[in-house]
Amino acid sequence: MPTTALAGVRVLDLSRILAAPLATQLLADLGAEVIKVERPGTGDDSRTYGPPFAPGTDTAAFYLSCNRNKRSVTVDHATAEGQAILRTLAARSDVLVENFRAGTLAKYGLDHESLREINPRLVYLSVTGFGQSGPYAERPGYDGIFQAMSGLMSVSGHPEEPMKVGISMVDILTGLYAATAVLAALRHRDLTGEGQFIDLSLLDCGLASLSHFAMNYLVSGEVPERRGNGGYGGIPSQAFMCRDKPLFLVAGNDKQFAAFCAAADRTDLLQDTRFATTSARIAYRKEILPVLQDILRTRPRDEWLAVLDAHDVPAGPYNELPEVFADPQIRHRGMLAEAAGLPLLANPIRLSATPVEGYAPPPELGEHTAEVLAELAGVTESQLHGLRARGVV
Repeated sequence: MPTTALAGVRVLDLSRILAAPLATQLLADLGAEVIKVERPGTGDDSRTYGPPFAPGTDTAAFYLSCNRNKRSVTVDHATAEGQAILRTLAARSDVLVENFRAGTLAKYGLDHESLREINPRLVYLSVTGFGQSGPYAERPGYDGIFQAMSGLMSVSGHPEEPMKVGISMVDILTGLYAATAVLAALRHRDLTGEGQFIDLSLLDCGLASLSHFAMNYLVSGEVPERRGNGGYGGIPSQAFMCRDKPLFLVAGNDKQFAAFCAAADRTDLLQDTRFATTSARIAYRKEILPVLQDILRTRPRDEWLAVLDAHDVPAGPYNELPEVFADPQIRHRGMLAEAAGLPLLANPIRLSATPVEGYAPPPELGEHTAEVLAELAGVTESQLHGLRARGVV
């Protein structure tokens, strides 16, 4: 029996930066063999996206965030010899992932149509900014652009200022969609024997992330307003400042709000018809929120968290990253991992039969070129020397 969920799956990873490498890292965490192909000499652009860099190296933390559990091979896809090597590797792979601009790899005979002739079982994932077709297909793009274009910024921030999410959210969501799509295509391949082409667009994924916000608009025609740290459901559902530090409080239904009032010794609020029911509190949002803010400013945050927890009211502290990684629940769940002394964010997936166990550190540029090409392409040591002399690998 396999000890990992994706044991026996080989992924040829021609991607760089974040979205697609994050997808292949997820597949690697789940047990797939991932061979990362990089340009000789320079490698993945994100290797230099620092500071910060790993101590004693010139490898950026950005690169380290999405390339663990992979083997690195350097191959110049612009050379005929490099193309031949990649075709050989693709013929022996289950999945190929790339994020070149639409149409780029067709010039080198490395597109889906070309590779399916030598490996009809190949699942070919192409991640692009705007997709393989449409008026924007050939445009470049980055996460902030897609947050702006997809509408994500329109519902984020304060009323007077739309804002992007601090992290590269569209890249990250696209990576998750990408990994899901690959798993679905592998399932289809295992049932039918046929691979397929996956066309994934960051703009599409950014729009899909609007979820219920988009659906609310489609149903009502009303454009959602930006509410800063405020929620869009029951009241309260937002951040409040306590005497010393902020917390996030969610007491949106009537049971939770009654529990909050008991915790705050303000059951009189339940007698006010403006605040007595969920729908009333939503209608009188502007009236109830200042009242709640005044209440919460009367005690320190940790005191509030204790009393709210005792009354089963959902609330949590606002944490900076040092507090996040010191949190006892985070530590208990093992979300801070390590690979060869390098601290890493652990994979959050918990599988009972095929758990994610242990991590190999992100590879040095070309660290595995010799072993992979010998193993999968039959390249001898003398041939490798020649390829290196010619700048192919």
